[in-house]
Amino acid sequence: MKTPYSPDAKGPLDGLRVVDMTRLAAGNMMTHMLADFGADVIKIERPGKGDDLRRFGEAESWWKVYARSKRSMELDFRSEAGRAVLDKLIASADILCENFVPGTLEKWGMGPEELWQANENLIIVRVSGWGQTGPYKDKPGFGSLIEGMSGFAAMTGWEDKPPLLPPLALADMVAGLAGFGGVLSAVIARDKGQTKGQVVDLSLFEPLFGILGPWAAAYEATGKVPRRTGNSSEVAAPRGLYPTKDGKYIVMSASMQSMWEKLAAAIGRPELCDDPRYATSRARVEHAAELDAIIAANMKTRTLDENLAHFEARGVTVGPICDISDLVDHPYIRGREVLQDFECDGMARLPMHQTFPRLSATPGAVRAPAPRLGEHTAEILAELGIDDPGQARRAKEGA
Repeated sequence: MKTPYSPDAKGPLDGLRVVDMTRLAAGNMMTHMLADFGADVIKIERPGKGDDLRRFGEAESWWKVYARSKRSMELDFRSEAGRAVLDKLIASADILCENFVPGTLEKWGMGPEELWQANENLIIVRVSGWGQTGPYKDKPGFGSLIEGMSGFAAMTGWEDKPPLLPPLALADMVAGLAGFGGVLSAVIARDKGQTKGQVVDLSLFEPLFGILGPWAAAYEATGKVPRRTGNSSEVAAPRGLYPTKDGKYIVMSASMQSMWEKLAAAIGRPELCDDPRYATSRARVEHAAELDAIIAANMKTRTLDENLAHFEARGVTVGPICDISDLVDHPYIRGREVLQDFECDGMARLPMHQTFPRLSATPGAVRAPAPRLGEHTAEILAELGIDDPGQARRAKEGA
């Protein structure tokens, strides 16, 4: 059953105007969440080309999901007429988001000090690979570089294999989530009178580095560099993926002592709990490979469904390894409405993720499909009081 769009939904961010000059993943992740919760997000797009995210994935799938509920305005802001429109739009905004190379806004005479002269309450979100300061600020900052340098790739994969990069735009998406929180913090500070406008300096590096764990503190204390451990963990065992009789995989985690005891009983080996090699969490980590072999041999005797039934009945935390074909109609996904089906741009069924997190009193909503390039240009110009067709054309196309 298709979910209708909610054009009149008033989320908690209703009334905030966001001018989004970002491109690709990080900025669009951040502003799609702002739009989901009610902000008026206006995408400034290159005439005739638009945001590069439009060309990601099959059938513009990235754009259709992460540009939902936004408005699109074609604007050549490098032209005199276009710059005049942009200045007027920014003066009416609460938040400006950009991800140009640090210093670019300043070259255009649009640095924070200049912008605050016209709009002292403007919150300016500056997304870059390495941040607005420091020795790397002028370096290219694509997510793959950050995933490599942050330590993520070095700790991902198997010890005897090369490091692994993630198969998704991980650094960008984590930065987008962090930016969402940063914007809300700045809005609250402004609305409480603690400040007027301010800059949110959002690098791709720092949010990803920040979620990897306390490895710097651990290294300082021990001098040890985390090794790649495949699907196991350096802090708890057993934990990993195990093949089943029917060629599928089950994931299991028994990091707490009580869960380990349940698991040992479930595989018919309760005596392992008294074995010095497996009696404590630290001992199990040190002997994880041999313990995994014992568990894997037991799980290989059952199919995936048989394993799930067997271990769940005994209170052991297990689950299946799913790919997207398993998930789109999965009972959990449908029962909780993690995915909702919309019509969009000729697609009868476009599954998109539900707004998150879920607020009980002021929930987010998908208010409109992703916009066509320049779909709202005339509408936004009218809101700015620009009804001269010649000026509108020059602003869109450039002189």
